Amino acid sequence: MPESPIDPKLMQETRLPLAGLRVLDLTLARAGPTCVRHLADWGADIIRVEPPGQGDGLGGARDGFDQVNLHRNKRGLSIDLKNPAGLAAFRKVAATADILVENMRMQVKHRLKIAYDDLKEINPRLIYASISGFGQTGPYSKRGGVDQIAQGMGGLMTITGEPGRGPMRVGIPINDLTAGNLLAMGIMMKLYDRERTGRGGYVHTSLLEAQVFMLDFQASRYLMDGEVAGQAGNDHPVNIPMGVFPTQDKPINIAASSPKLWTNFCKAAGHEEWLEVEDWKTNGGRSKDRKRINEVIAAVTSQHSSDYWIEKLEEAGIPCGPVNNIREVFEDPQVQHLEMAMPMQHRTRGDIKVVAQPVNLEGVETGFYRDMPNLGEHNDEILAEAGLTAAEIADLKAKGALGGA
Repeated sequence: MPESPIDPKLMQETRLPLAGLRVLDLTLARAGPTCVRHLADWGADIIRVEPPGQGDGLGGARDGFDQVNLHRNKRGLSIDLKNPAGLAAFRKVAATADILVENMRMQVKHRLKIAYDDLKEINPRLIYASISGFGQTGPYSKRGGVDQIAQGMGGLMTITGEPGRGPMRVGIPINDLTAGNLLAMGIMMKLYDRERTGRGGYVHTSLLEAQVFMLDFQASRYLMDGEVAGQAGNDHPVNIPMGVFPTQDKPINIAASSPKLWTNFCKAAGHEEWLEVEDWKTNGGRSKDRKRINEVIAAVTSQHSSDYWIEKLEEAGIPCGPVNNIREVFEDPQVQHLEMAMPMQHRTRGDIKVVAQPVNLEGVETGFYRDMPNLGEHNDEILAEAGLTAAEIADLKAKGALGGA
């Protein structure tokens, strides 16, 4: 079995703030791996735990764009938790861990006897972190949940898209990603708390909680003022003008809703007479006449190129920008300056790029230092680190408790 290519420079663990932490990764699909990816990129020792056979069976090919991007910087342990010998060996590994992350259905971890209550007695310092579809308790707790289901149940699809077109999903798995980000933040807070108390604990969130949290001002509009938001298309729900406008070549976004920005925009557009329209002098008035305002602005912006308007509006201090496709995103000079395409060497795909970390810590560099592991690639070394002898590891293999080559 070919070994993962490793950059020795990035294996200088003292440079990475989470070096020395051991994480058991029992995650599937996307929400859990999103959380673990933060820990992996910042130096934690990630042990990806998968069942024998084909691994978790989700997410496409192991060398596909999705899996490689999600599961970099990990070691691999393939162990059958339904096998009594495998479960016993896993418990020994769990006794050495700082953090365990999982996003199984709520009842699965209890059935496998690997829930927090099963492990905290053997490892009181363990931080056990979970993501579920709808929460660990309550009437929906046993349901399976995926991103789009949470988008619908959490109200997002009724405020996304053009009015009258019906519900519309967001083009990325936004609940998976946000739930993963929130869980990573929760783990960091619990780590800080452990420094004071000496004990770990249970940290959890769900796709539904993440979605309701992300409703943000649309939620507070209802909670405080009773307003049920609807679809507004590319227009901002309450600030006018703020939206997408045509140019000679490609659409641009313009945000000019405050009194100062509205004044500057009218001047930059060469139509100071718009400032004299009584109904347009306040944001509330402009909101009521949104359709007509958008039409007159579009008639003007369509006369020149996107570059022309971006330069002109930037000079006037008005936030604006192009509407890019994905290729144009990574060709953008600012995105390139931010180094959001991280170089990586893959064992079969060679030199590739994956999505980089968006968090910047002064004086600390993260990056790629270990390829996504093959199924069970590091079985022997991980089990040995947990105190198992070579004979005990051989016995696990003989009992069919381990997977991989």
